[in-house]
Amino acid sequence: MRLALVTDAWKPQVNGVVTTLVELVREMEALGHQVEVIHSGLFDTRPCPGYAGIDLAVRPTKALVRRLDAIAPDAIHLATEGPLGWAARRYCLQRGLAFTTAFHTRFPEILKAALKVPLWMGYALFRHFHKHSSGVLVPTPSVLRMLESRRFRNLRSWTHGVDMELFNYQDLPVVYAPLGALARPVSLFVGRVSYEKNIEAFLQLDVPGTKVVCGVGPLEPGLRERYPHVRWLGVLPRDVLAQVYAAADVFVMPSRSETFGLVMLEAMASGTPVAAYPVEGPLEVVGSPACGGALHQDLASAWYQALAVPRHAARTRAQAFSWAHASQLFVRHLVPSRPADGFGQSGVMAEVKLTGAAGLD
Repeated sequence: MRLALVTDAWKPQVNGVVTTLVELVREMEALGHQVEVIHSGLFDTRPCPGYAGIDLAVRPTKALVRRLDAIAPDAIHLATEGPLGWAARRYCLQRGLAFTTAFHTRFPEILKAALKVPLWMGYALFRHFHKHSSGVLVPTPSVLRMLESRRFRNLRSWTHGVDMELFNYQDLPVVYAPLGALARPVSLFVGRVSYEKNIEAFLQLDVPGTKVVCGVGPLEPGLRERYPHVRWLGVLPRDVLAQVYAAADVFVMPSRSETFGLVMLEAMASGTPVAAYPVEGPLEVVGSPACGGALHQDLASAWYQALAVPRHAARTRAQAFSWAHASQLFVRHLVPSRPADGFGQSGVMAEVKLTGAAGLD
């Protein structure tokens, strides 16, 4: 099968969406599929207003049409709702092509926090984007239920995974040499330093030891000034980030608006238990009841409980998630771009119809 994967999020961006898509492409190619990634780096770009580190394609339609025509894909997946996603959506609708989409990020919450856009308006825009999708892939059951309540259609349960070899298990927290010996316990946050992450709930925690932040974002400059005792590491290569996870005693996820929370899986794979609120994302990843860490409405209480969770228990929870399974599920949710033709012989799922193995009603 030849897949056109259209995404506004791709390398060199560093975030959970990019990690998910990179792993997905690797696994799909291992299954024998041909994946053509159409990303912002192939077009003229401009920085996303108010969101450092994110470049968006500018007027991509003509170049996007040429690329998609040349690929002639068996299936089309629109991974994001940015300029490329909208342009590819228009391309598909004008040509009567079927496509799938994914709901990776709760952008309506970001729009509300950053620009004061009402939630109902943000979700109305996103509902319109996904309206004609033959399958909207959603990473957790709770987010699927939330989208159902907001009248999204054609929702499909998906999941994510973790690289258990890269994020290898440590019985005890190690020392990350560039930071030297830190006062323990070491509390770690990894993610965008942005509105939706509720990071100040972490920075304000009254707990002993040292706080470490890995990530960049629009709130970073101001927070660095207000919290000078926090160790700010910026963006790290993934092999280095794995060492930082392994050096932490507790990983803190302060966000209340995660669709999944891949960083929690990476921490648990390293043996570092997670402290989080009992909300969408942590409930599915950490577990309910929690077995990869601790969940509590009071984040400090979750922190103290997580500190007592055995590291091997966190690792065991992470092992329940694999990229192989996530990728196979993704393939089952794809639909032929021209439904009457089915998938071509280039894919392992030849002649799959719009119903049945494609997972649609």
